Amino acid sequence: MNPQALDGIRVLDLSRILAGPTAAQLLGDFGAEVIKIERPGKGDDARRLGGAVLRAQDGSPTDFAPMYVCANRNKKSMCVDFTKPEGADIVRRLACWADVLIENYKVGDLQRYGLDYRSLAPLNPRLVYCSVTGFGQTGPYASRAGFDSVFQAMSGLMSATGLADDAPDGGPMRVGVPITDFIGGLYAFSGILIALHHRDRSSGRGQHIDLSLLDGAISATTIAMSEHFATGERFRRCGNEQAAVVPSQVLSCDGGKIMISAPTDELFARLCRALECTDLLEDTRFAIGGERIRNRVLLTARLAPIFAARTRADLLRTLEAHGIPAAPVYEIDEVLADPQVRYRKVDVEVPHPKLGSIRIGTNPIRLSETPVESYAPPPMLDEHTDWVLATVLGLSAEEVARLRQAGVV
Repeated sequence: MNPQALDGIRVLDLSRILAGPTAAQLLGDFGAEVIKIERPGKGDDARRLGGAVLRAQDGSPTDFAPMYVCANRNKKSMCVDFTKPEGADIVRRLACWADVLIENYKVGDLQRYGLDYRSLAPLNPRLVYCSVTGFGQTGPYASRAGFDSVFQAMSGLMSATGLADDAPDGGPMRVGVPITDFIGGLYAFSGILIALHHRDRSSGRGQHIDLSLLDGAISATTIAMSEHFATGERFRRCGNEQAAVVPSQVLSCDGGKIMISAPTDELFARLCRALECTDLLEDTRFAIGGERIRNRVLLTARLAPIFAARTRADLLRTLEAHGIPAAPVYEIDEVLADPQVRYRKVDVEVPHPKLGSIRIGTNPIRLSETPVESYAPPPMLDEHTDWVLATVLGLSAEEVARLRQAGVV
């Protein structure tokens, strides 16, 4: 195998559930050695979240839930009870070995065990310490807990998503996946890389990264925020339409639904020619963009029966031939079956010692010189504890056995 971009970077992952583990996973994809610290006997809560549980080859249930699988590839699992002095000492020793530590405990929790940034930085001045919390390390809400839906609500993402209040079933709506966790994980990944670059290029020292999921979620509302700054008004929620672009919406057809986007006058003209409804171009209510916005309901009423009368496959061929951006509204199984998606290999099947094999997502960052070359499956709970104690910390078999007997690992 060729050297990877993050070969030699060592990561201690004390985070749980999704945002922090996502950041650690991305580092692991590019060659960083990631040791995930889990609670003895229980592990990351994500191992049990959700209704689905993966089963072993013999049909027995496992501690692998989809939430855990999606954010823990390319890691080693080590169980340590750091509420015990010896356990905390093991984590401190690993922090001296690491380049990066990622945690998502409540503000102040790790200070009780001497595992906060201020305690560890003197022991390892080069340590990049990333704290992922709901509201950040400062401010009146710093001590509060929260999950994705809380941050979607508070950030304005929900207010910008969903149908208008006066529409049937209208009102704010949560994005269907835990998007704020993924946004936070990406920002944490970026912040860690920036801090490593600064350390290695100029300062020689690590630093503390204060990553708030609420801050990250608010950053995703930039367009709505900018419109508010410009007009002083609240962002208009339009469901699958766009407030300032018409037509850009979902329309039903024979065999499913299609998202189309023909925002400019030129693209709208192409759309009309493609659908053989050029009479719309002669109608002053639709000919130019501003009028289409004012008359979006009337335009939809004209376009809807045209789409409904044709099959999805036929429409997509026709729209592509005329250079009009359009896409089928896919279910997840349809996404994975699409030729473009299959070609780009967004998932891979990897061998697993208990499950036989497991299908996992891949990293979307494609580097020409240092691409991701392989994927290791999410680890079994406690799979690498003995290896880490012996190989990284140099403990003897007798010392490891004593720690297990004492319930430290």
